[in-house]
Formats: sequence, C-alpha cells, structure tokens
Amino acid sequence: MNTPAGARDPGLQPERTRLAWRRTTLSSTVAAVLATKTALHGGGSVAGVVACALCCALWLGFLAVAHRRIRVLAASGPGGPPALTPRHATTAALCTVALAVCAAALVF
Repeated sequence: MNTPAGARDPGLQPERTRLAWRRTTLSSTVAAVLATKTALHGGGSVAGVVACALCCALWLGFLAVAHRRIRVLAASGPGGPPALTPRHATTAALCTVALAVCAAALVF
C-alpha cells in the first residue's frame, strides 16, 4: 500500500529516536559498570583505577549529551525536533567509542 509522504505521522520518528538514545544510554551504563567491576576486582591496580575513572567520566559525558537530546525530542512540537548539532553528535560518538575502548582494555 502506497501512502503519500505527507500522510505519515511525524510523531513516530522522534519517539523512535528517543528510545534509541535510551537504549544506548543503558548499554553505556552496563559497559561502565562492568568496567568498574573488572577494574576493582581483586584489589585493583593504579592503572585499573585510572581506567575506571576514565570510563566513569566518559559515561557521564555521554549521559549528559543523551539526556539533553532526549529532553529536546520530548519537547519538540509539530514541526519536529531540531537537528542534533555536530558538536553534540561528535561528543556522543567519541564518548561511546572511548568508553568501549576503555572497557575492552580493562577486560583484556
């Protein structure tokens, strides 16, 4: 069934995007918790504690960007939400990749 482009519900995309931000935040939280557990298991070394602190800082950075974006998406009107700024997109991507690298380094 073909529907005209103007007939779609503009409220669905922001909702899906908001849910995606929440899922990514949850995944980031799990990675940070597991990295912390790994770093502190067995007494923890100085390098492990530093990596753990870095993971927590990266998690907080991503959490701040994600929370801001979720609020913008929730408050958007009928015209739709504004685009994610390149600065915020870069921050979110860098925090996610760096957190994954730190967590992987702690595991290996």
